[in-house]
Amino acid sequence: MVTTSFKTTKSEEIFAAAQKIMPGGVSSPVRAFKSVGGQPIVFDHVKGAYIWDVDGNEYIDYVGTWGPAICGHAHPEVIKALHEALEKGTSFGAPSVLENVLAEMVIDAVPSIEMVRFVNSGTEACMAVLRLMRAFTGREKVIKFEGCYHGHADMFLVKAGSGVATLGLPDSPGVPKSATNSTLTAPYNDLEAVKALFAENPGEIAGVILEPVVGNAGFITPDAGFLEGLRVITQENGALLVFDEVMTGFRIAYGGAQEKFGITPDLTTLGKIIGGGLPVGAYGGRQDIMSMVAPAGPMYQAGTLSGNPLAMTAGIKTLELLQKPGTYEYLEQITKKLSDGLLQIAKDAGHAVCGGHISAMFGLFFTGGPVHNYEDAKKSDTAKFGRFHRGMLERGVYLAPSQFEAGFTSFAHTEADIDRTLAAAKEVLSTI
Repeated sequence: MVTTSFKTTKSEEIFAAAQKIMPGGVSSPVRAFKSVGGQPIVFDHVKGAYIWDVDGNEYIDYVGTWGPAICGHAHPEVIKALHEALEKGTSFGAPSVLENVLAEMVIDAVPSIEMVRFVNSGTEACMAVLRLMRAFTGREKVIKFEGCYHGHADMFLVKAGSGVATLGLPDSPGVPKSATNSTLTAPYNDLEAVKALFAENPGEIAGVILEPVVGNAGFITPDAGFLEGLRVITQENGALLVFDEVMTGFRIAYGGAQEKFGITPDLTTLGKIIGGGLPVGAYGGRQDIMSMVAPAGPMYQAGTLSGNPLAMTAGIKTLELLQKPGTYEYLEQITKKLSDGLLQIAKDAGHAVCGGHISAMFGLFFTGGPVHNYEDAKKSDTAKFGRFHRGMLERGVYLAPSQFEAGFTSFAHTEADIDRTLAAAKEVLSTI
């Protein structure tokens, strides 16, 4: 039943004030709840698998600050390490040994990475890796996939996912055609479309960039042979293969999607988890390619806060925690229980649904599916998802406020949390 104590008065007051001083009242578009109706809740604090809003409501959280909180929010060991790091200062703008430590951990974990450069966000990592692809190959054109999101840089805002998909926006105003003329697009899971683009642009394509598991058009997995096919096509055409593992890195396996599927790209972008909840991004790959980056090579990229000691500290501690025996087995266990349960409850209630999970990442579409790409995802009943989202919110479960975003679990989630979530879903799905 909906709890009678569910009040959002303070959230509404704060959001009303925010709309007068920030565009849409938020610092990132999906937070505004536009696609699910109602107003966003305003967070007060987080801990483990839980959120508390400014009105005192408690929620089980399946957003996890959009992925980084794989250990749960405010993990005591991460917080302790950050307190110690704070005493040494918040920013150096100079080398620190912490960068070496985290770099070595990333290189040891991710198959494609022999050298790594730290930046401050996933968007920044993808911007830099695009420049590097072009610098290394001497070619300008790149292929991305419809519904995949690689940050908000001009050249990637073509048939993009995440907030662009959520809000139903066209390719963004303010992006000149010249910035996207070299960005080619294909449907995800469509190897023939990729082959056609290479045939139409011989010797002009620097590489292919993709989310190996899509999380920004909802949760979409690669078809059998898709990633393998991309590896072959790029190699045959002298182009680079880039995995954007900002979301999947250290989440669907310790070594990311490339470990999970056994496909090694040339370059990889990372973020989220490797900052342990602090702003961070990274890109890395083969040594011969990364040696193009300044000051080792001629391709310029820089950042005052890159390699920030706090982000490095939180990332190091988070990766240490993830290496504990049984971590990924537990993540698989609870996420499977959640995902399978949601799908069965929805089907039993007469809804057309599809979805699934890989390790600590999951998704549910209100369409009979299957969903192989963004066009399939758009067939989902977004109005119904909005009602589902609201019903779950009122019952103390916080899901991503968009049909076109993946969900995340953490090893702070318990079996009891999953049971409570499924009980709430059974109530909601029987009434919408």
